[in-house]
Amino acid sequence: MKPICYVGFDTSNYTTSCAVCNADGEVVANFKAPLPVKAGECGLRQSDAVFAHVRNLPVLAAQLREVLRDYRAVAVGCSATPRTAEDSYMPCFLSGIAAAEIFAAANDLPIYRFSHQDGHVMAAVYSSGAEDSLLRAPFAAFHVSGGTTEVLSVKPCENGFSISLVGKTADLNAGQAIDRVGVMMGLQFPCGKEMEQLANGFSGKLPKPRICVRDGDCNLSGLQNLAERLWNETQDPAAVSAYVFSFVGATLEAMTAALDEKMPGLPIVYAGGVMSNRFLQARLAKRANTYFAAPAFSADNAAGIALLCRRRFLTEQRKQ
Repeated sequence: MKPICYVGFDTSNYTTSCAVCNADGEVVANFKAPLPVKAGECGLRQSDAVFAHVRNLPVLAAQLREVLRDYRAVAVGCSATPRTAEDSYMPCFLSGIAAAEIFAAANDLPIYRFSHQDGHVMAAVYSSGAEDSLLRAPFAAFHVSGGTTEVLSVKPCENGFSISLVGKTADLNAGQAIDRVGVMMGLQFPCGKEMEQLANGFSGKLPKPRICVRDGDCNLSGLQNLAERLWNETQDPAAVSAYVFSFVGATLEAMTAALDEKMPGLPIVYAGGVMSNRFLQARLAKRANTYFAAPAFSADNAAGIALLCRRRFLTEQRKQ
């Protein structure tokens, strides 16, 4: 008989994803297809995102079929909401729910729904190098992406996580600010990787970032204005990119310090696509007991959903 596995689907506003983990909780497949964004634009409308997912899902399903030649799926999970909250909703997740429901019905499998944020946290924990210790006790997590900039108190539980919000952005998300500056400079969305390469080539002196962090919450809208001013003065994409990451890094450092005052001693896991940036990691890694997701598990992915599906299935099996 084939070994068992667990399947996950995630359809965010940026990427269509499906993933498979085996009985031991090892991710054996992590497929992604980015959603196309027109040049000069900074994202997608929800209707366009849903359409793009509908086009991407059959392609990923074909890749999934090849993996499942060697495994027997016993449960499927999907991201159904952005966060675990009563009013959390985005239409793009309906695409992944539909794919998971069809897969589950066709194979007579149980289906479990999670939040996109829970999936990010689980993927980060899995790839952090400290999965066993992090899943035994409360920890903190930063979810930093184009759609979210939040500080979370996380309590592992049998079915996944109990998450509460302890800090957030009051305006722009970090990924939004980065992409808006990048598109302003003529780069293709998403801009983070190209801006990181540009920043790597800068060795000059930068203006001191004037950040705004109060009680653990931040404001990032000022970054866009300051970066635009620097661009108009210098026309130097390397300098502007380096300044953007300096600003975001200083902001995250201040939010981390505020978290340490409120909840001292907790391990911190940094998750989300923005946190794959090596400049930010180098700045934040100075703090002890700090962990980062591996690049493949930092940006949007379904691996965390597949892993949460496994945990939920095993919990229900133990209760029977």
